[in-house]
Amino acid sequence: MIRDVMHLEQLEQAEALFKPQRIEVLRRLAEPHTCGEVAEQLGQTPQRVYYHVKRLVEARLVTQVDERKVRGVHEGIYQATARSYWLSPRLVGRIGGLRRTQDELSLGYLLDLMEEVQTDIAALDRTAPELPSIGVSGEIRVPPDRRREFFQDLRSTLQDLFERYGGSEGDAFKLAVACYPKGDQDHD
Repeated sequence: MIRDVMHLEQLEQAEALFKPQRIEVLRRLAEPHTCGEVAEQLGQTPQRVYYHVKRLVEARLVTQVDERKVRGVHEGIYQATARSYWLSPRLVGRIGGLRRTQDELSLGYLLDLMEEVQTDIAALDRTAPELPSIGVSGEIRVPPDRRREFFQDLRSTLQDLFERYGGSEGDAFKLAVACYPKGDQDHD
């Protein structure tokens, strides 16, 4: 049974709602649906929706209310546990305050950003005579004692671009920058 209001007292529950895509999935689950149904409503892949539903289930914001078998595959039917969610005042200020949590959220955000870029690119009209775009990739080596300085420089450079070109006139471009540790590729 769905509650009218759920008070979020645990940090993990509040953090599960950080992603706008997850909030949209949660809204769609006000009524029982499968991940495939929600994906169709949102124009996303069932796998992407399942990823968000799984996180919402872990945070006890969504529950599996039923299951059905479709073409030999068991498909869960999920529903939100409440119609609205209230954040406990004692959590304000603690959200994102833990180093481990920040790292996980950053990685999760990076994965969501990559999916968003793929979706945006797939939706472009490739028959258009001109698609003004640029892709840049490179490797930068930063000593651990200069890591903070590097990230501040990167943030400052991007902020400058956003301020100079962030007006309301002209063509809209999406800028996505991903910076992540490069895995060890040497297998000697």
